[in-house]
Parts: sequence; C-alpha cells; structure tokens
Amino acid sequence: MSAPALPNYLIVGAILFALGVIGFLTRRNLIIMFLCAEMMLQGVAINLVAFARYRGNLQGQAFVLFIVTVAACEAAVALALILMLFKRRGSLDVSLWQDLREAGQEPATDEEPLPPEPPEPPDPHLTPAGPEPEPSPEETTHV
Repeated sequence: MSAPALPNYLIVGAILFALGVIGFLTRRNLIIMFLCAEMMLQGVAINLVAFARYRGNLQGQAFVLFIVTVAACEAAVALALILMLFKRRGSLDVSLWQDLREAGQEPATDEEPLPPEPPEPPDPHLTPAGPEPEPSPEETTHV
C-alpha cells in the first residue's frame, strides 16, 4: 500500500487553515477565537511536514517543532490573558472590549444585537414522597 500523495496532505492542511480563519473571523468568544488560531497553526504545520517529507529532508519537520513550542507558550499566555479579561468584565465576548481600541477609532458595532439573556429558572419545589418512617430501636441504640 503506497503512502498518500502530497496534494492530499496539502488539502487537509488548507481545510484546517480555512476553517480556522472562518472561525476566527465569525466568532466573538475569546476562547473559540484562540482555538481557531491554534487550528490555523496546525494546518500550516501539516503543510510543512508534508513538504519536508516530499522533498526528503527534515527542515520542515524541525520548523514544526519550533511552531509547536511557540504555540504551547502562546497558549499559556493567551489563557492567562483570557482569565484576567474574564475576571475583569465577567464575559468572554470580544465586543465588550471596545475601550482597548486606538484613540480616535470609532467603535465597531454588530449588525445584529445580542439575544436577550434567558430568565433564570425558578427554584424547583419538590413535593414530599410520603411520611418519614419511624426509626427502628436497633438504629437508635448505640453500644
């Protein structure tokens, strides 16, 4: 059985990269945007490994090791930043961070407003299942 051809790997890498770009541009949750950026890095890494295998050298694979190392460091910093942003505003919605833009730049507005938050459900009221049984004498005596 022969190994898959180079175009197959390139197609998979391009699909991963395209899905990452689409997710990054269409979502407003910081964690999902972060995961989409990671997906784009993985798409590039697949392409680099595929080209290295096709050319018969290890340069692309060595470069992927650096990409994975930088991605791990970036993940730690990004998750710490996301936690701090959530702690400050209580939400991960990117539109709440309009005040971080440059001076003189108009705020970006969404074409459609956010849906209203659902009302909190009432506390459940459980009905009793019946009378509580009388404790037996064996259970109440302690030796």
